[in-house]
Amino acid sequence: MPNYQNERTALFIDGSNLYAAARALGFDIDYKRLLKVFKKNGQLVRALYYTALMEEQEYSPIRPLVDWLDYNGYSMVTKPTKEFTDAAGRRKIKGNMDIELAIDMMEMSPHLDHIVIFSGDGDFRRLVEAVQRKGVRVTVVSTIQSQSPMIADELRRQADVFIELADIQDEIQRVGGPRKPDYDDGMPQDDYEDDGIDYEDEPNHA
Repeated sequence: MPNYQNERTALFIDGSNLYAAARALGFDIDYKRLLKVFKKNGQLVRALYYTALMEEQEYSPIRPLVDWLDYNGYSMVTKPTKEFTDAAGRRKIKGNMDIELAIDMMEMSPHLDHIVIFSGDGDFRRLVEAVQRKGVRVTVVSTIQSQSPMIADELRRQADVFIELADIQDEIQRVGGPRKPDYDDGMPQDDYEDDGIDYEDEPNHA
């Protein structure tokens, strides 16, 4: 893990993308430990976590995580999901947070020396290039060690530093206790079938 003690650092976490990457590697993230790792490796200014919420549901599986993060050092950026029916008559849920993340990163970049993005979404390559031109160092955290790489090659190439998620697993994984159900920690996954809904755009795989 690179150590930039004198750099003002912010974390931008694409919640569903990070969850999908960790799940592909077979572990759950302990967000308290994750925050601790990056606090000791720089002057952590902000840790922002982005996720869409299915607000029309009486109980959202991600709500306990969102509430916990909000009370434990993370700045939460959320918006309601949108429901639509595609041409085949299938019910779909859309909850992409790319625009929110990009706007926040551009607005904060003049006040930062180092940005850490937890995502493998290739759509962020241009964003990374833009903040680099402002003199900001950019680290991307994702994985190529899953069965299918979770990071787009163009994003990995653009980053100043790429951190393989598997390499920091021991530092950030949740230890002890039973493993949570797969749907308990993150945004709706692409093929979550229990409710007959087909989810779209979350997580944004590479």
